[in-house]
Amino acid sequence: MKMTNYRLQTEMERIKPQSQEWFKDYVRQVLESNKPYHAKADYIGLSIQELQNKIDYLAEDIKEMSALKKSLIVAKETALEAIADVLAEYGIDRLDGTAISSITMTPRTTKIKESLSILDEDALIKLGYFKVIVDVDAVKEAMKTLESMDEIDRYTQVEVHKETIPARIKVNAKRTGSNNQAAELLTLVDAQAVA
Repeated sequence: MKMTNYRLQTEMERIKPQSQEWFKDYVRQVLESNKPYHAKADYIGLSIQELQNKIDYLAEDIKEMSALKKSLIVAKETALEAIADVLAEYGIDRLDGTAISSITMTPRTTKIKESLSILDEDALIKLGYFKVIVDVDAVKEAMKTLESMDEIDRYTQVEVHKETIPARIKVNAKRTGSNNQAAELLTLVDAQAVA
């Protein structure tokens, strides 16, 4: 794992949507420096890739931590039940401690849950136990034809929402082995980013 961040990567990690100007200024300085164009591209691209590596690493850690948390919750519940069984075997309903106040037994309880199963839907519908809702998908499909559109139009309203997606860059990784030369070049460019 890489121990130091490129300055551009560090700046990216600090950027906020409402305050980008200082970051844009730094990118301008990188682009206007006297470094070769490919070094500038590598510097920007590898900084973004390193940021993505961190995101992927954290996503994997979160997945592993979630699995560990679930496992620990099950282990704790199992241990609480097992300890209760053993204490019950010995006829103990309370243990006093010094670091903790005490351990007490909770009594065995039974929860009752009700579930309803419908045996004859038609009979219940005839008795009036039903609801009618508009089939929105059928309305959308019907609006595609001119005849249905005239019929449905006065009962519907179509709203168009426009979302502007800002321009972005995409870093295209090389398909060959490692980027060791590029990483070394980046370290050099990072040290002299603004010449």
